[in-house]
Amino acid sequence: MTGPTAADQDLLRTLAPQVLAVLLRRHPGAFDSCEDAVQEALLAAALQWPDQGRPDNPRGWLVTVASRRLVDLVRADRARREREERLFLATPQSELLGRPADAGPEADGDDSLALLFLCCHPALTAPSRIALTLRAVGGLTTAQIAAAFLVPEATMAQRISRAKQTIRSSGLRFALPGPGETVERLREVLQVLYLVFNEGYTATSGDDLTTPHLSDEAIRLTRLLHRLLPADAEVMGLLALMLLTDARRPARTGPGGELVPLAEQDRSRWDGAAIAEGVALVERALPHGRVGPYQLQAAIAALHDEAPSVADTDWPQILALYDLLVRVAPGPMPELGRAVALAEVTGPELALKELDVLEPALGRHHRFLAVRAELLARRGDPAGAAEAFRRASALAPSLPERRYLADRARRTS
Repeated sequence: MTGPTAADQDLLRTLAPQVLAVLLRRHPGAFDSCEDAVQEALLAAALQWPDQGRPDNPRGWLVTVASRRLVDLVRADRARREREERLFLATPQSELLGRPADAGPEADGDDSLALLFLCCHPALTAPSRIALTLRAVGGLTTAQIAAAFLVPEATMAQRISRAKQTIRSSGLRFALPGPGETVERLREVLQVLYLVFNEGYTATSGDDLTTPHLSDEAIRLTRLLHRLLPADAEVMGLLALMLLTDARRPARTGPGGELVPLAEQDRSRWDGAAIAEGVALVERALPHGRVGPYQLQAAIAALHDEAPSVADTDWPQILALYDLLVRVAPGPMPELGRAVALAEVTGPELALKELDVLEPALGRHHRFLAVRAELLARRGDPAGAAEAFRRASALAPSLPERRYLADRARRTS
């Protein structure tokens, strides 16, 4: 028996959230059972397609098999006879009577957007939103998600289980939000995808600087969101930001996994195709009315990626974009980025004064301390810079960052 091809595996990952969404729309409130049924259908496809061939309508095949598995699951649970009766009444008779697995295209459409909104509902905690999105929409196993976030599988399983329980007990609807909710709920979805990407691009713990599988998955899901909402400028901006940032990943680490800062990266190793796609998205997004924070961050990333070197970077334009960003999305991290740009335009003195203002909010953040250390070194204060680098190293979450900052402390003192 042969295993599924890479193409079949990619297709199954793409179709899994669509099939789950179809079942959830037909059987709201049965998240656990629907997901179990979809997983069994995916397993059946992985076992059967290599020998029997891919059906003409793979999505219809999966929906049919998952629907039958769902009926079987409910039948097996004799304590839920009432639920079984409701399920039989809600399930089209054509599927119960043996509808061809590769029949014509489904009339249900793609409900992946509604599934994303459900998994990112504000009633769930931020960690639960991330875990449930990666499980239900991304198709990652609980073990894969736990490994990516360096927590025990049992812990991640409990997190996902609590999220599903919240959906059941809160009566959250599997439906797109109403007109008054759409903007806020979409902001929640974008934040979840952004957090997943950031965790993949710069891991918050562990021995490795990056977790590529997570950033790849965030890009894939954001592409899906862009396909579902092609005219939304902030969705375009987030996808562009991810592509422009991830384009530098090949040059971010050395042969031993050590961190290579932006100024020292071999820019010939950056992904030119990803940069071109990201820049095109920025150019399409910016004219679409109100400018949001993801569009502005993407525009900043584009200026970095298009510059042949740090010296050739358009720092005045980056500073202007940060000025706008801190007005649109005020917060200490945008202010820290602005301080870096300010130092490149005017020198370290004004930027260090800006850091003094930020210290109450960021004084124990390793990135803040690393920026202060760099600026102190440029001002001619090696002792102060070395001390700031040492403090930054002690607070850095990943081993490559700690090693890099400790090395900078040694070289500066």
